[in-house]
Amino acid sequence: MSIVLETRGLLKRFGGITPTNDVSLKVETGARLALIGPNGAGKTTLVNLLTGVLAPTAGSVWLDGRDITGLAPHRRVARGIVRTFQINQLFNDLTPLQSLALAVSSQQGLARGFWRVLGSQAAVGDECDVLLRQFHLDDVMHQKVRHLAYGKRRLLEIATALACKPRVLLLDEPVAGVPEGDRHEIFDIINALPPEVSILLIEHDMGLVFNFARSVTVLVNGSVFAEGDVASISADPRVKAVYLGEGEDAHA
Repeated sequence: MSIVLETRGLLKRFGGITPTNDVSLKVETGARLALIGPNGAGKTTLVNLLTGVLAPTAGSVWLDGRDITGLAPHRRVARGIVRTFQINQLFNDLTPLQSLALAVSSQQGLARGFWRVLGSQAAVGDECDVLLRQFHLDDVMHQKVRHLAYGKRRLLEIATALACKPRVLLLDEPVAGVPEGDRHEIFDIINALPPEVSILLIEHDMGLVFNFARSVTVLVNGSVFAEGDVASISADPRVKAVYLGEGEDAHA
């Protein structure tokens, strides 16, 4: 498999704190990679470095074999790195249809006139229709975001990210705050995303992680602690000790 996203010796320091410490990570094309670790392991900091929200103290980020370490976040989105957030980032006064029309129009270079484009460009409307159905939003497409159930907001955020045509989709705890009954619906939709979209997932629910991921990277204290397939990581006694809280060294 080809490597779509890579970090080389990525380091981030805030004074005396080092939330990302010499992280070298490879994401294969079509990957379903879960990034796990205890609270404070540096998972979200790493995602912020991948997306350009933070600049690294040292090291580099590569996309399709090109160094993108110096690119601004919006430039990385244009190159194909798109993320969602632990707390959803949506426009409360737009509807799902309007939100997706804005994302689709922006991806097609038509964002300035997206209100007009939605009614005049069939391709934009057709793509919005597909996304609304794919993410089970067609029944609430005309409701303002502020009135949507939280699970629907999460689905809209992922749909909006997919509208940006990502090569790599970074999902930062996509079911955080979502009622238990809606979590599996979200993961069923994530599991059905196109295979050419590489997905890096941060999630604390290990049942969902192990049902989704094909490979797992464990971060501890900002460093890569373990890597492997789901079976090897779930059976690793070191991972159980430091993350799952099992074993006599769990609290050492």
